[in-house]
Amino acid sequence: MEKQHQLLSKIATNERHGENSPYFDGWKAYDSNPFHPTDNPDGVIQMGLAENPLSFDLIIDWIKKHPTASICTPEGANMFKDIANFQDYHGLREFRRAIAKFMERVGGGRVTFDPDRIVMSGGATGANETITFCLADPGDAFLVPSPYYPAFDRDLGWRTGVRIIPVDCHSSNNFQITKAALEAAYDKAQQDGINVKGLIIANPSNPLGTTLDRETVKIILSFINEKNIHIVCDEIYAATIFSAPNFVSIAEVIEEMDCNRDLIHIVYSLSKDMGLPGFRVGIVYSYNDAVVHCARKMSSFGLVSSQTQYLLATILSDEEFVGNFLAESSKRLKKRHSIFTKGLEQVGISCLKSNAGLFVWMNLRHLLKEQTNDGEMALWRVIINDVKLNVSPGSSFHCIEPGWFRVCFANMDDETVDVALKRIHAFVGEQKEREMPKKTNCWKKIFGSASHLVYLKRVLDLHM
Repeated sequence: MEKQHQLLSKIATNERHGENSPYFDGWKAYDSNPFHPTDNPDGVIQMGLAENPLSFDLIIDWIKKHPTASICTPEGANMFKDIANFQDYHGLREFRRAIAKFMERVGGGRVTFDPDRIVMSGGATGANETITFCLADPGDAFLVPSPYYPAFDRDLGWRTGVRIIPVDCHSSNNFQITKAALEAAYDKAQQDGINVKGLIIANPSNPLGTTLDRETVKIILSFINEKNIHIVCDEIYAATIFSAPNFVSIAEVIEEMDCNRDLIHIVYSLSKDMGLPGFRVGIVYSYNDAVVHCARKMSSFGLVSSQTQYLLATILSDEEFVGNFLAESSKRLKKRHSIFTKGLEQVGISCLKSNAGLFVWMNLRHLLKEQTNDGEMALWRVIINDVKLNVSPGSSFHCIEPGWFRVCFANMDDETVDVALKRIHAFVGEQKEREMPKKTNCWKKIFGSASHLVYLKRVLDLHM
């Protein structure tokens, strides 16, 4: 093995991909024993994958009614040669226009996006890496408020050599980003001799499922302007809002304040909002001309296929369909979120209040045997191996408080959700039963025999 390492690059042999983390270990547990309602009813249910197929039927119906949108149908085959030969890394103009319009629609129509600043990439993963390559050198660092998406470590740092410095956020204020937390992380990096090139935020948040309010975005923008560092705002969940408050894009807020726009960059995708992760549509949108130019050249390594561009340009240009799709998707997400959180509440499990995303941030601190990361991992192993649910532990999101777990609720059908909730109910019930003997023994030590306990109960009943 050592000899093979000598033959390979440092990127090929380092561990920064994160594949061996609990976040990906849960996926492996699912892959080796996937749940199926009839073929494998005792298998692991995948609740660690943030996918959004709840409104697939709407897209399928549209495609059936518009066969010319695809070059792989008899009706659309006359465009096959032109589209199959297209490889300009600027992308189809119709596609860039449609994406810009869609981003405007998602932002509530309160901001406009320039199609000429739309740069393609292979999903949000590729977009995040591309913008990192443009802004930082190996050894430089980005601040990222925690808890944050575990694969940011891979996307931002594995091949670029860039470091991530968590900005610790706390449950006492619902994990909100504060100026004090940003300053503390920045100052610590400076003391350690680390060159901070920027701040990366996700709005809406993964894993919290919350949105940043306008004032917080202004605080963040003021901070990066003061420090003269970049901000990359990952807005890939922007259209997953299912209750108030509404989404506020950073593109909207910069219209209201004086800031250096060369420092502002947005990452977008259709993987979550449209439920199309397999199409690998990632977008870098920058207000910095040099970044747009550089990112476009880099996009040669991860272009969106021309066939995909052509299909999506046609779908997204149908404004009536887009409006109906976004409204119905929001409605279905709200219903699923309500069913799942109410099911958890029935057994005393709470979640951080959220209004967006495809997941909940579930609080299991009361089930930990000890309030440590080891205690969290012990509970996680029980949930994976015994309860057979792939949920993601908070420590893999760099959460500094043990006992939080991200649970995805949109990537399965109603029947599977029901099975998952039944498993959770059974698990919590077992935990309570195990606690009962401990509590009974405690009372016996204080009051003696069981007959004394009966007497005590009668006395208490008389005074109630």
